[in-house]
Amino acid sequence: MIEAQQQKKVIELVRQTKDLILREMQKEEVMVKGAANYVTNVDLAVQNFLKEELGKAFPEIPLIAEEKENTGLLKDGVYWILDPIDGTANLILDFHMSAVALGLYEKGEIVFGVVYNPFTDELFHGAKSEGAYLNDRKIHVSDTENFGDAVISYGSTPYTKSEAKNLFPIFYDIFMKCGDFRRTGSAELDMCYVACGREHGYIERDLKPWDYSAGTVIVREAGGVVRTWEGGEPTYLKNGDILACAPQFEEILLKELKR
Repeated sequence: MIEAQQQKKVIELVRQTKDLILREMQKEEVMVKGAANYVTNVDLAVQNFLKEELGKAFPEIPLIAEEKENTGLLKDGVYWILDPIDGTANLILDFHMSAVALGLYEKGEIVFGVVYNPFTDELFHGAKSEGAYLNDRKIHVSDTENFGDAVISYGSTPYTKSEAKNLFPIFYDIFMKCGDFRRTGSAELDMCYVACGREHGYIERDLKPWDYSAGTVIVREAGGVVRTWEGGEPTYLKNGDILACAPQFEEILLKELKR
């Protein structure tokens, strides 16, 4: 675990990406990686900046990131896990629901995380046993008791649309029992919205490590639950089916997802 002053340094580095993002968006270039999967010059600029700055400050900690080759790194140890832009499709559409997400993986768990939306200037962070915060204000998951009042966010797994015939019946059953659904297009922001009580749960299949790592520690430090759809512990070094929710809804959601 990094110390408090080191945490502040990392938070400041993530905040510094705002000007870089806004500047790079003025000359936006979009490249297609796969079905509904894009990378822009913004992603690459943010990643290069944080890779360089983190390398200076923490030369002993390697970086796992979305837009780089990670072969040989995915084993137990200590790593930064970075999504330079979570919600790239939103960025392309000028939808303003995108975030820089950085987590610190240490021996099987995420011990520190930062998620920053430069368009709203909201920065979430959390550290193991130290709480979760939004712009330095402590946050907590919702205490709503009735699942019929709960707002659940979901990811539609657009990279593998063949899964839709299996996923949408599950989503339908949950939708009919909860209050309403949301679909933001940013996994890390959804997890943070669970952490601060804007949403009561978030579900998505086949998330990559950088899609959920930073948000995990923030949700848990806000009193929430992060599980796989089978009810287990995420591995963080490979793709996972992720549930994040207020604890009072864990049993209800897992029952639906385990189908």
